[in-house]
Amino acid sequence: MQLVDNNTFLRRLEKLFEATKGTVWLTHKRLTYDGEDAVMDDGDESNREYPCLVRLTDGKKTQLSTHVKPADLMIFHTAYGSLLKSSFTTLRKRDKKREKHRAEQAARRKQRMAEPIVIKGPKRGNGRKKRQRQVKAALKLEAAKERAAKREETRTKVQLPA
Repeated sequence: MQLVDNNTFLRRLEKLFEATKGTVWLTHKRLTYDGEDAVMDDGDESNREYPCLVRLTDGKKTQLSTHVKPADLMIFHTAYGSLLKSSFTTLRKRDKKREKHRAEQAARRKQRMAEPIVIKGPKRGNGRKKRQRQVKAALKLEAAKERAAKREETRTKVQLPA
């Protein structure tokens, strides 16, 4: 992993975004190691500011890292954010038509579940099979309603503690 300064890191990141059509991994981490051996101290270090370690890799040969000092962090994040926004233009847009179709299907399913199935026709003779299909559909609808009620109940149980 090659350690470079902040400006070089941003320039190489921009070049990598332009050259790569695949995946780029970026990681941020608080850097607590300062190059010295660890010493057990009872002193209060809660007001100490740590630098940030930013790493970049494309999963193949490009591996870069930089240390961002706390004083330079806002400037670095501003430049980094604008670079990310400018490189996101190649992302694929959401397929709103498909989302709309799925939402309509879900609404139709809910509406069908709310409508009761009317069982009519003779128990014997002509129309018997039609009535049996209606009874079977009614039983299936009741089972689906019970499953939906259980799902809702578990959702509310999960959401209550949070």
